[in-house]
Amino acid sequence: MRAGPVGRLHHLILDCADPAAAAAFWSAVLGRPITYDDGDFVVVSGDTTTSGLAFQRAPEHRPPTWPDPAVPQQMHHDVMVDDLVVAADQVLALGATRRPGGDHVFADPAGHPFCLIPRPGWAPPVRPVVAEEE
Repeated sequence: MRAGPVGRLHHLILDCADPAAAAAFWSAVLGRPITYDDGDFVVVSGDTTTSGLAFQRAPEHRPPTWPDPAVPQQMHHDVMVDDLVVAADQVLALGATRRPGGDHVFADPAGHPFCLIPRPGWAPPVRPVVAEEE
């Protein structure tokens, strides 16, 4: 057996009917730019040499109905946030919809489920606190 990883995560790719709309939503939620767009495949990442989320056109895409098992969730994001209430308002303003399953369960505009979670203590703030000028 070989020690160490076999590979490194590149992109998490999600099928959707409208890659540009899905990428615009996640770009705004995560504060990362759209770094590639050929119309059918759009990437959101820190820069052109960083892994990220990719959205691939799938004309027959059926949005998940999770937690109803009729169409499985297919994937699930946990997004750490500094303030659950503020973040919930922000994702709703960007086009998310609330889903059954808890106060912080949502779907992106393409129907993919995600949860907002409180930032763990080990993680630095999502939005660093800026010291007030004296």
